Order: sequence, then C-alpha cells, then structure tokens
Amino acid sequence: MHKLTFLLSFCFSLSTAFYFHAGEREEKCIIEDIPSDTLITGSFKIQQWDLGRHDFLESAPGLGMFVTITTYSDEVLLSKLYGPQGTFYFTSHSPGEHIICLQSNSTRLVSFGGSKLRIHLDIRAGEHDLDAAITQAKDKVNEVSFKLEHLIEQIEQIVKEQNYQRDREEKFRMTSEDTNSNVLWWAFTQTLIFISVGIFQMKSLKDFFIAKKLV
Repeated sequence: MHKLTFLLSFCFSLSTAFYFHAGEREEKCIIEDIPSDTLITGSFKIQQWDLGRHDFLESAPGLGMFVTITTYSDEVLLSKLYGPQGTFYFTSHSPGEHIICLQSNSTRLVSFGGSKLRIHLDIRAGEHDLDAAITQAKDKVNEVSFKLEHLIEQIEQIVKEQNYQRDREEKFRMTSEDTNSNVLWWAFTQTLIFISVGIFQMKSLKDFFIAKKLV
C-alpha cells in the first residue's frame, strides 16, 4: 500500500478545496492544523480515468472511499466507508495536527488495481450545510435567519482561529526565549572554560620555567 502525505498550510483556513491523483486502493493523507472544538466538513468526489477517451469520467461506478481521521496521539475520530461521492463530518477535541486519510476501495468483483483516479476534496471549518438549510426554508425570513446564523458561525470560527494562532505564537516565543537563554549561558560557560584553561596553562608554564631556573 502506497501512502503519500500532503502538508498543507500552517494556518488552517475556513475552506480548502483541491484535487489530487491516486491509484486504485492507494491511500493518501493530508495534515491539517485545527483548533479545538471545531466542526470540520469534508466533501469528496472520485473521477476515474477512461483509456478510450483519454480523459476522466464524471463518476467512478463500483468504487468506494474509505475515510480515516486520526490525531497525532492516535485517537481515531472517524473511520468509515463511503461511496464514490460523499460528505464526512468530525469535531476536533483538542488543538493540533489532524491526519485525514482517503483510500479508494473497489466494490467490483474484478479490481483493476492501479487504475488512475482523480479525487476532489473540499474541507471546510466551522460550517454547516448552508445550501441545504436554505432549500428547506419556507419563506424569506427563514432564509435570512439561516444566512445570519451562518455568518455568526463564520465569525466565531475566525475568532477561535485567531485565539489559537495567538496561543501558538506565545508558545513559540517562549521556546525561542528559552533557546536563546540556553545559547547565551553555554557561550558564557565556554568562555569561562577557555579562560580557566588559559590561566592554568600559563601557571603551569611559569612553574616549569621556575623549576628549570630559566626565570
């Protein structure tokens, strides 16, 4: 099983949409730095390469997608098999890097292992499905209300992200200060050692000359 990891942006954005290529049954992962208590929504779609058309088909019949979400402490937040197109959800319990892995899983009797796939992935933070909610709205007032709630969610997510990055910057600053302090003390210690060795050598050389009655 092949595994490829993409390291995305250091600062997790509200929306990350991209696509990548993979072989059938090949697992690929991305790493996202996510604040705590954040709802993550991921949507994916598989397209399969057609040898006759030399292009990707709009769908990939017979294929499924196995989605696994873990933290660096090996906590499994999600492990589920979906169809060729779907949406998954999970909530981060603690801040830090989360590993999102996707692996195509053929449901056909004969598997054409290694066939080329294009996987579209759209990851959103702190958002519910606004379009679905608006579709269910019965009048304009409800539609405006849903949009307002959606806007409030986005604002809360931005504030949460800012606080998270501020905490990271504070920890980084403290680590840098500790490192600089250790470097300074080590340089001071080295200087004392060099001076002590120099004084000892001078004294030893002077005692040698006195013993030989050269001075």
